[in-house]
Amino acid sequence: MKRATERLSVAATLILVLFVALGATRVAAQDAPQTELTVGVYVSPPFVEDRGNGAHSGMAIELWETVAEQLGLTFHYTEYPTFGALVRATASGEVDAAITNLTITRDRAETIAFTQPWYDAGLRIMVPDQGGGGFRGVLNGLQDAGHLRAYAWLLSIIVLATIGLTLFDRRFDPDHPRRWRDGVAESFYHVMSIVTSGRIARKNLFGWVGRIWQAIWLAVGVAVIAYITSSVTSVMTAVSLTRGVSELSDLPGKTVGVFTGSVAERYMQEMGIATRSFPNIGASAAALGEGRLDAVVGDAPILEHYAHTHSEEGMAVVGNLFHPDKYGFAFPHESSLALPVTLEILDLQEDGTLESLRLEYFGSGI
Repeated sequence: MKRATERLSVAATLILVLFVALGATRVAAQDAPQTELTVGVYVSPPFVEDRGNGAHSGMAIELWETVAEQLGLTFHYTEYPTFGALVRATASGEVDAAITNLTITRDRAETIAFTQPWYDAGLRIMVPDQGGGGFRGVLNGLQDAGHLRAYAWLLSIIVLATIGLTLFDRRFDPDHPRRWRDGVAESFYHVMSIVTSGRIARKNLFGWVGRIWQAIWLAVGVAVIAYITSSVTSVMTAVSLTRGVSELSDLPGKTVGVFTGSVAERYMQEMGIATRSFPNIGASAAALGEGRLDAVVGDAPILEHYAHTHSEEGMAVVGNLFHPDKYGFAFPHESSLALPVTLEILDLQEDGTLESLRLEYFGSGI
């Protein structure tokens, strides 16, 4: 009995020592200085924007900083040039977190750990805005083809013909109006009648010679009408073919710009579409504007934001959303941050903070 009592006493003492040690460990962990996290970012407005001197802004940045504040995390940002570079840095542990509009995919999830998705997106297509193939597009096409200069010469000929016909009729036609404005108007009407309809609405003053001249004028008028009609038609056809990308099914046979290491790059390659890789939206849009690309495929909110904020470049986002996806923050697989960050994101979703943040950047139209 005495020996059993001694054993219980020893056990109680050991348990007490363990509780004291555990409490001391927790106190020490709380008092220990916190390690500053290295947070990798990829600049992709409006989710991540570079403000200079290591400062960043954007929807993803605001969301991350709200979560980090709730968890008491300290960190600094490090930029990466492409999605692929950021994913590789996260997988290797070079950074402690990846913050941008990073699409959650199976392949990426095999190398890095994702949080709860915080944004629903997908892919769309950006093309040069040719004025919808309307007047502006046709006018630009006529100018590029040199037809506007030819039209100017035709106008000059019409003016000279009007003046010459007025002088001629004032001398040889006794019935021609004697006031200059009336005479010029009458002659202009006759010239335009020939040019536009091939009809002659004037009397013959010189017999068979006059008829020959009238026939020549008829031929000239028909030629002018044929030239104007064919030039406008050819330009409209060319504008239609140039701007022939309006949906996903139009992309085969085209050259498409994508962002290096993006989901769009892989998806286009899987479809067998010729691609050219660019580090960011600015570089791809420049190539599109220079005619080196037929279209750019990328995340819908990125393309829409760029077209809206760079309206002077004349870009249009066309077609329906395809290949829907979701964005999440990412961490190395061995990181202990994925779960607590996910819980904070869920809290922000439930209390409406995340929706308010989305409306702040995109409004109610997206």
